[in-house]
Amino acid sequence: MKLYPESALIQLELDKIQQLLIEKCSTEYAKNKASQLRIHTQFNYIDTELRQTHEFKVLLLSGQYFPNDFRQNIAKEIKLLSIPGAVFNGEQFTFLRKLLENMQSIFRWFDKDHRESNPFLSKVIDNSYYEKTIMEMINDIIDDYGVVKDNASEELYRIRMSLYRKRNEIRRIFDKLIQKMNKQGYLADMEESFMNGRRVLAVIAENKRIIKGIIHGESDSRQTTYIEPEETTGLSNEIMSLESEESKEVYRIFRQLTANIHPYHALLKNYYEIVGEFDFIKAKARLAVEMSANMPQITNHAHVELVEAFHPLLFLYNIKQNKKTIPLDIHLDEKNRILVISGPNAGGKTVTMKTIGLCQLMVQAGLLIPVSSVSKLGIFKQLYIHIGDTQSIEFELSTYSSHLKHMKHFIETANGKTLFFIDELGSGSDPNLGGAFAEVIMEELGKKRSFGVVTTHYLNLKVMANRVPGIINGAMQFNEQTLSPLYKLVVGKPGSSYTFSIAERIGLPKHLIDRAHKLVDENQYNLDKLLNKTEQDLQRLEGRESALEKQVKENDRLKRELEKLLDKEKHRQQVELLKHQNKHTDEQLLFLKDMERKLKAMIVEWRKSENKNEVIQNIQWLLFERKEKPKVQIKKDKKFDEKYIEVEGEITEGDLVKLVKNRQVGTVNTIRGKKAVVQVGAIPITTDISDMVKVVEREI
Repeated sequence: MKLYPESALIQLELDKIQQLLIEKCSTEYAKNKASQLRIHTQFNYIDTELRQTHEFKVLLLSGQYFPNDFRQNIAKEIKLLSIPGAVFNGEQFTFLRKLLENMQSIFRWFDKDHRESNPFLSKVIDNSYYEKTIMEMINDIIDDYGVVKDNASEELYRIRMSLYRKRNEIRRIFDKLIQKMNKQGYLADMEESFMNGRRVLAVIAENKRIIKGIIHGESDSRQTTYIEPEETTGLSNEIMSLESEESKEVYRIFRQLTANIHPYHALLKNYYEIVGEFDFIKAKARLAVEMSANMPQITNHAHVELVEAFHPLLFLYNIKQNKKTIPLDIHLDEKNRILVISGPNAGGKTVTMKTIGLCQLMVQAGLLIPVSSVSKLGIFKQLYIHIGDTQSIEFELSTYSSHLKHMKHFIETANGKTLFFIDELGSGSDPNLGGAFAEVIMEELGKKRSFGVVTTHYLNLKVMANRVPGIINGAMQFNEQTLSPLYKLVVGKPGSSYTFSIAERIGLPKHLIDRAHKLVDENQYNLDKLLNKTEQDLQRLEGRESALEKQVKENDRLKRELEKLLDKEKHRQQVELLKHQNKHTDEQLLFLKDMERKLKAMIVEWRKSENKNEVIQNIQWLLFERKEKPKVQIKKDKKFDEKYIEVEGEITEGDLVKLVKNRQVGTVNTIRGKKAVVQVGAIPITTDISDMVKVVEREI
């Protein structure tokens, strides 16, 4: 993106966003990329970067683990590996192995499911592959601590075995010498030490001529002399020779291993860049989570549509201060390309302008922004900004001269892919003359079909916005009662500067205000008062609308609660109905089972009995007993009461009992647990003891 002036990024405070991003990075690769953040103009590149950041943000918010744990800065090692004849040491090979282990985990993580759910993150590794040969070569030679393994070569194995034997031998000799000389009182308290890489005895200085050997030095107090005994001198020489051979062989192995891995230096460089890219994407995602940022919709043509947008830095600051941030809504398209914002000083005009500019830069840098996800931003190839006093001592330019110099550049180079921001257009000169030039400049930028935001106090620019196609008004709201800004942008109407209202509220003498009033053009004064009144009326209407919306929401909430209660009551009634129906169904089922059992018993009785008529009568009574009229049932109950009396007591075999369900009387033949066989006439009936009552015949 082409920026004007060079300080545009600093004026819009993208450098502060970069610093926040750098703090979120863990690798030097990602930090370097964040410090050199590029503003892109290619749609596909921007879209990919935004989607990658969005996918990683989803991973963070869902608590999913992504295996990107490599942190070492091995850029120099990767570059060294590309040079033929270079030699790595054990620590450098350990770093390479960690990189390879991390890449192996990343490739494993991107299985089929993760690739489908994170298609843009998977693009980072699309053109790469995992080469396990490199890891195998390193593991064959280097242990977990970066030390060459004993079996790395036959020669190294021979040398180290010889060293092991020689060191054991010299240790045994030293143990004997120390034991012997301690008895003789020749040694100091520390007994032994190492000097110049050789094992020596710590001899009391007055005994140094008694011990045969090579003196390697004395203590600072000169009370102890370090002597290598002649018994171990030859072994120490052999050990030093073997250690020299070991160093040469280890160096040779390192050189050979480095040469073997050298052909893979491009792949390893790619691995290093991949882990750095993932760290950079993660840093962007972490920043997005911190500022509650989302991914807006992206279009390839010029467009600005921000919904519930916040200035990223102001939003973060207000969170720390536990303050509320007022969101911004703005829509610029081919029909309405330039927004003229008016209103009182310190009302938030410049912050609004910077919010739009910073959000646009962040999106084209691949960063998510604190807006609603329904927001829509286009891609611009040029961004121009003019904010504040830009006097130039070097070129002896006044404020207004410098202002016109910048406007000249805007007019000459702006086009349909330009987004510009001008703070206080036309300021620094006579209001009438400066206002005229401002009007001409804005008309010219409109002809260039550029998109932009302009802040002003000039009345003619406010009027112009209503009559020139493509230019619209906007106002920052202001509370006239409290003389405090509301920091809310209202698009579609100009704003008052509240000059006379502020003077009245702060108590400026009335005669001074009246004199100022007389000096101002009457039409201009009346128009400013009209804007003032219109804005206050609009605020009152918005307040009433807000209260009405709250009432409507409350009514909707009460309606939903009532519907829930009605649904709950309806559900309860349905449950009760089903319970009632199920109860009748269960009773009918029990009746049918009982009827089936009795009929089977009667069939058996039919086969055995000689009096077939009596059995037929019983069957008829059983089948049609439920259909008897109530009067018949009453007569039967009366007949029973005249003949039998219900009594309490345990039912035993031989007792008379009444069956509760059909009110028949019979004799208990057999009791089997909780059931009994009752002889009713010629028919034996098996039933539960709980379904019968003990009776006795009445005395006549």
